[in-house]
Order: sequence, then C-alpha cells, then structure tokens
Amino acid sequence: MSKPVALITGVGPGTGAALSRRFSEGGYRVAMLARDEARLKLLESEIEDSKAFVCDVTDVAQIDATLAAVRQSFGDPSVFIHNAVGGTFGNFLDIDPAELERNFQINTMALLHLARRLAPPMIAAGQGVILATGNTSAFRGKANFAGFAPSKAAQRVLAEAIAREVGPKGVHVAYLTIDAVIDLAWTRKAFPGRPDDFFIKPAAIAEEAWHLAHQDRSAWTFNAEIRPFCETW
Repeated sequence: MSKPVALITGVGPGTGAALSRRFSEGGYRVAMLARDEARLKLLESEIEDSKAFVCDVTDVAQIDATLAAVRQSFGDPSVFIHNAVGGTFGNFLDIDPAELERNFQINTMALLHLARRLAPPMIAAGQGVILATGNTSAFRGKANFAGFAPSKAAQRVLAEAIAREVGPKGVHVAYLTIDAVIDLAWTRKAFPGRPDDFFIKPAAIAEEAWHLAHQDRSAWTFNAEIRPFCETW
C-alpha cells in the first residue's frame, strides 16, 4: 500500500517542522506549505518523504495550484493540518485594520478554502483528519490582541462548523489550543532568563497532534488544550 499523505501549512522552524517530522516518522508523505522557499527546501532535505510547496495561503489561485501539485506528487491528503498563523498585536485603536483583515485571511479564510478542497475526497473515502492549531486568543479577546483574537475565534468556530458537518461522514476535525509560549530561538530572546519549563516544546505539540489524528472514532476530541505543567490558567 502507498503511504498516506499529510498536508501541513505554516511550516517554519518550530511547530510546523516538528509536525512534519512526526508525521514523516509515522509513515506519512508530508506536503509542507509555507512562503519561505529556502527554509522549506532545507527542511525537505532533512525530513524523509517530505516535499516543499511554496504557497501563500491568502491567495486562492496559489492554493489551487499548490493542491494540484501536491496531488500530482503524492495523491490526496488524508490529514490536513492548518498551522499557518497571522498575528498582530495592539489595541483596537492602534492596529491597522488591514492587518486584522490579513490575519483573518490566513487564520480563517485559508482554513475554509483548503477544507473545501480537501474534505470531499476524505468524505468519499469515509475517513480523514482536519486539524487546526490555535491558542487562547480563540476563546478570549484581551485588549492588545484586537488585531489577532477575532480571527482565531472565527477560526475555531469555523472548525467546529466543519466538524459538525463532516464528523458523521467519517472525517475527524479537531482544534488544538496551545496555551503556552512555544520554544523557539526568538521566543527565548523575548523571554530571557525563563526556565526550560516555561516553554512548550514543538515536538510535544506535534506528538499531541499525532494523537488527535489517530484517535479511535468512538472517542474523538474536538477541543484539545495543551500547556506546560507550570502554566497559570
């Protein structure tokens, strides 16, 4: 049998790369989507059975061209993880409204466009996974997150609407809320002096995504939350 295919958006040096590695290790061919070609090509050279696809998920024409290329190279994905994220910080008076609109395109509209194209073959097969990575902004609107939280809340509600539609047809949709600072080079610089336990490890996020994607269909999760043991919540 040919290997199953996982399509992952927002593949960068952190969560996206960790997701790609975990699904490759689990026996998947991995289609990695992002805008940075050089970074994608480096990851492609490091991760077995992976392929880089340069794509701006705010551009519907690029989405269509990329999906055609993925299907030609690998076939239809049985797992789709929307990890691409757009974020802008500032209160509602300070932000550029255009930034919120762009974040909405990345976080919410890209999920809609990709799910509309990837779900039908999953439904026809009677199985598949659609997973979006999110954060606590999807559940609350703090003052300085006005350019970001509305798009993540809409993303989560859209994922729930998709889940209620395709779940009974055999397609598992889940929303993975990451309530933590992800361990990256730039976050280490942004939070100097913090202990290792303060950060969530990208590999640990990927492991939970793997678990969600392979749950028994008698016990599917939609809302999943992960955080370091020491996180105050």
